[in-house]
Amino acid sequence: MARVVVVHGIGQEFLGPELMAVQVGPALRDGVRLAGGLRLEPEDVTCAFYGNLYFEKGTRSLDLPPWDETDVEDGLEAELLEAWWEQAAQADPEVLGPDAAGSRGPLGFGASRLLLSERVRAALDALSGSRFFAKVSDRLLIFALKQVRRYMTEPELKQQARACIAEVITDETRVLVAHSLGSVVAYEALCAHPDWPITDFITLGSPLGMRSVVFDRLRPPPVDGAGSWPGGVERWTNIADRGDIVALADRLAPRFGDRVQDVSISNGMQMHDLLRYLTAPSTGRAVARGLGG
Repeated sequence: MARVVVVHGIGQEFLGPELMAVQVGPALRDGVRLAGGLRLEPEDVTCAFYGNLYFEKGTRSLDLPPWDETDVEDGLEAELLEAWWEQAAQADPEVLGPDAAGSRGPLGFGASRLLLSERVRAALDALSGSRFFAKVSDRLLIFALKQVRRYMTEPELKQQARACIAEVITDETRVLVAHSLGSVVAYEALCAHPDWPITDFITLGSPLGMRSVVFDRLRPPPVDGAGSWPGGVERWTNIADRGDIVALADRLAPRFGDRVQDVSISNGMQMHDLLRYLTAPSTGRAVARGLGG
């Protein structure tokens, strides 16, 4: 029975729960051991996997559609792309920001299809030159936008993803560790299940603080600008790399209250990498604390 459950983010859809566990289990156990000496057994850690939900049931497509700038939808997808662009320009001096890119007007907000495509193309070109997205193709980046949009706007997908977490929670589970979009799925699952025995919630590279794209669309919705506390959790540790573009609002205490402990770390050149986050001493200490170590 796993005492620690890890929830992945986007980009893991071609894997599966067992393969994810092979990767994240040793990384998390290493992080805990290196942080303070507590030794976890393989059965102490498992992974909640929901990546397969983005494919048609029974299929595992090996290719993505030939998406380009014309396939980025107005609204959430365009807003998220603009936010990543702005953050990349702040974090990387080599990236020309939206205000200096020479394209007209912000993304979304009812722009014409031609102007929107123009702006999207400028954003994709700028991000391709960033350290963060340098090895990410347009197709994969657009796929990431669509995964976030689908989870935030499709109730059935949202329910199925949360159910994937519920399937692996047992009476012995005490720590829920969630990365990237997985932190949104885990947060909403915790809010819906205050009876779960989880005492410690650890978010890694989380976009939960993004106002219009994520925060304002959470369930339950924020009240007077404040997000709900996640269920029966006693401690919430939020860990973010200073240059992690996905964790746009790297501090969550301003959104969810001073009980959130925000921790800033450095993952080197792989700012958003799940395994880097799991082996970080700050993550290891937070997990050990939740297990009483």
